[in-house]
Amino acid sequence: MNKKTNSTSVRIGVDTGGTFTDFILIRGSRVRVHKVPSTPDDPSRAILNGIADLAESESLGGIDLTHGSTVATNSLLTRRGARAALITTAGFEDVIEIGRQSRNNLYDLAYHRPPPLIPRPLRFGIKERLDELGNVVEPISSREIKRLTERIKKSGAEIAAVCFLHAYANSAHEEKVAEVLERAGIAVSLSSHVLPEYREYERTSTTCVNAYVSPMMSRYLGELERKMGPGRLRIMQSNGGVISSETASREAVRTILSGPAGGVVGGYEVARRAGYEKAITFDMGGTSTDVSLLEGAIGFTSETEVAGCPIRVPVIDIHTVGAGGGSIARRDPGGALTVGPESAGADPGPICYGRGSDVTVTDANLYLGRLDPERFLGGQMRLDAVAAARGVRKLGNSLGLDPAAAAEGITRIADQHMAGAIRLISVERGFDPRDFTLISFGGAGGMHAVSLARILDIPTVIVPREPGILSARGMLTADVVKDFARSILLPAGQVDQKTLTRHFGALTKEAG
Repeated sequence: MNKKTNSTSVRIGVDTGGTFTDFILIRGSRVRVHKVPSTPDDPSRAILNGIADLAESESLGGIDLTHGSTVATNSLLTRRGARAALITTAGFEDVIEIGRQSRNNLYDLAYHRPPPLIPRPLRFGIKERLDELGNVVEPISSREIKRLTERIKKSGAEIAAVCFLHAYANSAHEEKVAEVLERAGIAVSLSSHVLPEYREYERTSTTCVNAYVSPMMSRYLGELERKMGPGRLRIMQSNGGVISSETASREAVRTILSGPAGGVVGGYEVARRAGYEKAITFDMGGTSTDVSLLEGAIGFTSETEVAGCPIRVPVIDIHTVGAGGGSIARRDPGGALTVGPESAGADPGPICYGRGSDVTVTDANLYLGRLDPERFLGGQMRLDAVAAARGVRKLGNSLGLDPAAAAEGITRIADQHMAGAIRLISVERGFDPRDFTLISFGGAGGMHAVSLARILDIPTVIVPREPGILSARGMLTADVVKDFARSILLPAGQVDQKTLTRHFGALTKEAG
């Protein structure tokens, strides 16, 4: 890709979802939207297919593309990331396995914590020690570093997460290790770069996640850039801002909630322009539903958890449930109807797409007449209403229900799952949903927004134009954002304006 391209004639936003990949193209005042089926085995294929479709009627030239990527998220959820090693202060090799005392399933007697991303044989301790102010208590040995490097090479690890005790106060030991590892051809993820803040467990976990997902992200973005041709590629962050592809390759942990973040940014812009300060964004796609509460501004949190791994980077406060158009409806062992969280995804997809065999929420909506089988995706795709009806009828028979009752039951259960998600970010935090406006978008949002509003007594629902691509549109409205943080531990008597100015100045210089 030509890195010298600073201004391009075409801006494209791309949101890769579990079922469809969404595009919005803006050239001056001209706007065009497009959708193609996602390709989970290689998300770049869907992007390139969509760009090729757009190129049939547009002279694209150099492209300024902003991409919400699910590569890091999926590699973490499926545990298919890089073979990574952890190097830490001797005696702290098991921090990521010990964790905190909090338990998500306190009363589940059969509960087993997810295994750590980096198994015990790939966790290495080295003798070194800094105190909380960054002073060297025990120096690190160059000989030990070289010996450890050989062990890591033999282990087959392609990247090492380096996280030393109190490295947030002094990165010298981590930098020394990185220099030797990189000369040996081993990539590194340093805690002093990824998260220079105190709290050993969260810092170690975040650094390990970054090491685990960055190699795959780097390969993916490099290949996408190569195939795209001239232009510029930027990636949506979890904090609602965009970063360069180079930064995203190096700090992939910042893209874990990349796609949903674009939706919240887009929903916020819709609410702002409509004059509503209090709003709840409701993004219902094919695989999941994402909700976020806006009270005059986008809400943020400094810590989240994905696949059992704490991640301490700034992210938009989003709650996700496994309820989408592709959520599968089944009869459970007790004879009751259940919906989700499993999804038919893009392949095979719902029955009405022509390849699926499991009844989904989309099939139920089609049976109930909420979808026009001839005009799906603006007429680009025809839905198989006969096959969907056959599937709904078969499921209804297993439940002792007529097809209409079964389809209605599927949509109502999905509604209750999504209403529960909205209650979690509103009622359970002291907010009354009746004071808010529901901003509905995503491919399936418009079919469920009104029933959700009835359940929660939300007085107003706004469905923006082209709601299915609002996340992609939000990515094009996002600013470039760089987050920098640092833990400074000082006695209260030593904290004055001069000291604070000096430390903030260092962060400002780093931001460049």
